[in-house]
Amino acid sequence: SEVAYAVGKDSRIGPKFLNASVGFGGSCFQKDILNLVYICECNGLMEVANYWKQVVQINDYQKTRFVRRVVSSMFNTVSGKKVAILGFAFKKDTGDTRETPAIDVCHGLLGDKALLSIYDPQVTEDQIKRDLSMNKFDWDHPQHLQLQNPTSLTQQVSVVVDAYEATKGAHGICVITEWDEFKNLDYQKIYDNMVKPAFIFDGRNVLNMEELRKIGFITYSIGKPLDPWVKDLPAAAN
Repeated sequence: SEVAYAVGKDSRIGPKFLNASVGFGGSCFQKDILNLVYICECNGLMEVANYWKQVVQINDYQKTRFVRRVVSSMFNTVSGKKVAILGFAFKKDTGDTRETPAIDVCHGLLGDKALLSIYDPQVTEDQIKRDLSMNKFDWDHPQHLQLQNPTSLTQQVSVVVDAYEATKGAHGICVITEWDEFKNLDYQKIYDNMVKPAFIFDGRNVLNMEELRKIGFITYSIGKPLDPWVKDLPAAAN
């Protein structure tokens, strides 16, 4: 946060550019980095190419690390547990899901047999289920060439119309997109309708962790002091 503040003093960049999160997404940033890798390799600059490859690898690691935190905090398994996913677009105020970190987070949780309830104010149910069943990078192909994996999402994934429905009966909540409406939800109402202990994992640092802890939530927010529940878990060192 301090680095983002300092860099943000330069009006050409802005303070939001370095905000920590579950990972960057969108159609441009990763593509541009990989183009830079290609140019470096073509010019024999293998050390420079490897440097930029590491940016993509660290971004992938951040998403994996987030999933590990969720699983380890919830007694080392999310099998059969309902997890609410708040936000699916790669950033707020758009319905764009290209390379959104939500896809990798959902795949990681589904791999441990979680039951996902997903809400995003702009992304449609068809788009979410298409993204979760599509091979990686197939979104960049014409639609008739977008091959779908024969995975059954119907039993593990539901897409709902609001955040309260998504969180009702859930064991945990993952905030993946920084939609403004998520800051203003009635979290006491949400807590009352969740399975206890109730967990919140804020992948965008948009929620007030202290207020949520007072309600009774066990919380995790990227780069912030750890809740006593999770600070001694193995994932805390990774």
